[in-house]
Amino acid sequence: MSAAYVVSDCWTMTRRELAHWARQPVQVLVGLVFPVMMLLMFGHLVGGGRAVDGDYVDYLVPGMLALTMVFGLEGTMTAVTQDLNKGVIDRFRAMPMTDGAVLVGRAAADMLQSVVGLLLMTGVGYAIGWRANGGPEAFLGALGLLLLLRFAMLWIGIFLALVAGRAELVQAVQILVWPFGFLSNAFASPASMPDWLGAVVEWNPLSATATAVRELFGNPGGAPGHVTAAVVWPLVLLAVFFPLAVRTFGRLGR
Repeated sequence: MSAAYVVSDCWTMTRRELAHWARQPVQVLVGLVFPVMMLLMFGHLVGGGRAVDGDYVDYLVPGMLALTMVFGLEGTMTAVTQDLNKGVIDRFRAMPMTDGAVLVGRAAADMLQSVVGLLLMTGVGYAIGWRANGGPEAFLGALGLLLLLRFAMLWIGIFLALVAGRAELVQAVQILVWPFGFLSNAFASPASMPDWLGAVVEWNPLSATATAVRELFGNPGGAPGHVTAAVVWPLVLLAVFFPLAVRTFGRLGR
């Protein structure tokens, strides 16, 4: 099978996912607006910034950017489960199509939506007073770390959706996303938490990305050593869940 054929199949599946944006604009808008609402709520309504040195908004925005990458897992799981339940994936698998093109299309569309979400969130951050002080290269590096985390999380979402199969089970898994997201340093410094809880928070991959992004943005709460951790953690997750997702997809219908 030629490379051109593989690329053509993957692009066809990506265009299919993007076409859903035009047909389901409300779902896309909710996914983009919800993180903005959380940013405004924590930044101006309940944000306190205990144990944060510096402006709390400068601490909060990078954490919210990282948290948005994790919460995107829910949309991935829902989309894959819907295709499974409607028999769409079975029909695609029966066609003369490159194996895995469906997954590549799903991943490409999700990554594109994540880029749009990041641009929207950074724009809102600037509007409420947040500033990135690390320079253009550091800014792009921070966005790269955020998208790397998102790429790892979406393959976790694809795998869990393929294993769960039904919307009811997906909803049960989605509930676990919230504790994972909030059990991090996205909203508060671990220094303000009990020692045992702070230690758990420090080991959260989301915390590693949030801390590294704060460092690259030149915001409070950053630490140079976490940039390496922010790269290693997503790569480890990818090494585990990418092959699991591909293998599970290949076994569908057997």
